[in-house]
Amino acid sequence: MAARKTFFRFCLFTAVLCLAGLSARAQSPTAQAGGSFMVQCPGTSPLHPTAISNSNLSVPLTEAAEPAYQGPVVTQETVGGVALTYTLNGGTIKCQEISGGDGYATMADGNQMFMFSFGPLSGLDLIKNGQPGTLFAADFNNHYNSPTLPSVCGRAAPSNCASAGAAGISSNSAISDPTYDASRPISLNGAIADPATIMTVGVLNGNIPAPLIAFDEDDEFFLTLSNVGMIMRPDLFEEHTVHFHGYPNASSYYDGVPDATWAINIGGSATYYYLAPDAGTYFWHCHITPPEHLQMGMVGQLYVRPRQNRLPAGASLYTAATTWYQQDLRTACLNTGNSNGTISPDILCSTPQPAINTAFNHVAGYKYAYNDGDGSTRYDIDVPIQIHGFDPNFHFVGMTFNPEGFADMKDKYFLLNGRSYPDTVGIVGYAGGPSTSAASAAGSPDAASGAIGTEDSDGRTRFSQPLPTLITLDSHGGPGGTGQRALLRIADLDVTEYQTLASLGMPMQLVGFNAKLLRDQAGNNLYITTNSITLGGGESLDVILDSTGIPPGTYFLYTPNLDHLSNDAENFGGLMTEVVVK
Repeated sequence: MAARKTFFRFCLFTAVLCLAGLSARAQSPTAQAGGSFMVQCPGTSPLHPTAISNSNLSVPLTEAAEPAYQGPVVTQETVGGVALTYTLNGGTIKCQEISGGDGYATMADGNQMFMFSFGPLSGLDLIKNGQPGTLFAADFNNHYNSPTLPSVCGRAAPSNCASAGAAGISSNSAISDPTYDASRPISLNGAIADPATIMTVGVLNGNIPAPLIAFDEDDEFFLTLSNVGMIMRPDLFEEHTVHFHGYPNASSYYDGVPDATWAINIGGSATYYYLAPDAGTYFWHCHITPPEHLQMGMVGQLYVRPRQNRLPAGASLYTAATTWYQQDLRTACLNTGNSNGTISPDILCSTPQPAINTAFNHVAGYKYAYNDGDGSTRYDIDVPIQIHGFDPNFHFVGMTFNPEGFADMKDKYFLLNGRSYPDTVGIVGYAGGPSTSAASAAGSPDAASGAIGTEDSDGRTRFSQPLPTLITLDSHGGPGGTGQRALLRIADLDVTEYQTLASLGMPMQLVGFNAKLLRDQAGNNLYITTNSITLGGGESLDVILDSTGIPPGTYFLYTPNLDHLSNDAENFGGLMTEVVVK
């Protein structure tokens, strides 16, 4: 027994030394060797046999590149002598790549917070500018290619910033990328596929919230997670998973719950596969010891755009809902016969047909929260908002090799997209926020995107908080001179608190709850007009703010829980942002 204990201690000591060496090497300004990393993103599949190409790879494709939806198409394929039947509903293949590790964020009172976190390894420039990092296969497979690695732009904005991908800033000189291929065009959003570069970029690359994911109903989505380890905690051999919370997965194999599927070890990669079934706002997180990993920051947001966005211009929303959607077994609302001969609506139908025909025809460029069939959820601006909270004591203990006190967990920072007020506004020179001179000296927040950077333990500054929550609406910028409508995609991933958001002077219309349209089985809309909403951890809401008839000015979206309007000991800030109507 004593010999076994001695051997175990020797092995553990050796492993810690190896990881400590990895930490030191990963912080040096050279590319590092990687582990068994692998990135996957097929160009075609049986459900999407036609690839969508991009003639200008310097600009990523948007959802407008997807073909129009005109109802399901049944096709057959013979595999191994067996005839298989598929129902094709359009969409395409989209992909994203993330790292699992650690990082730092800066709270609104200036304190730095250590995190367990996910970070971007694709769509770097999109994410830094507050956009989803999800890419069409053609853009994803146009792998990252730049003379310098991301996260290395100088504070004084040198000329090489544009080619560095603007994923971060640093006081160090630019780090050359040994995988750069001068014969290929610059690619700032493509996947990082080289194992050494995955390691070099992935360490300390954490974002709060985690990289934003967004795709369209009927898409196939491939998400690659590479576990790069926790540089600040080399004693932890933490596995990571991705769990899409509340998402209707076809198989538990990709559900990310470790007792029902697999987890990813340090130095390894795995690719999750999803079909996009129902539109709505979801969220995702690591499911390894969830109270710890959620509190420490491994939380992100996800939303699925409805196929109604892809209707041909001039198409009737009512016809699509009552005809085309009913020809697809997944979206059909089938009436069922009862034993007494009567007919009952399908209680499992995710989006019941509208009760009346509003004669609403689709206009190119219109966006909807759901397949409503009546145009009632049309909006102009997407505003993803993730509510979260940090307990600074728990995070400090998590960084300093001490046991974490779960029973004593108490949030002191209350966050919208990883920030407290006034950082939620994220505008350089904003009164009460970072001054122009301070921002230019520190490079944070970034003047162009509002992303906030934090200097990490290796001396480099990375944009760890890329998403402001400032909402700007034009009271005459909507169709026909109406006011713009913002869809607030609100998800709560708090571990310890319920949260309330109130809006004074601008009513909120609640149209969806937990990725389901608020409509009864008879097709009647059950939307709620209110000045406040309350939700707990694990819930999501879809809320529309309409600026029509709202006088120009600044309005506040804030919590009426007064103890949540603070930044730890600083009696100011907290869970609040601004809505500016022009």
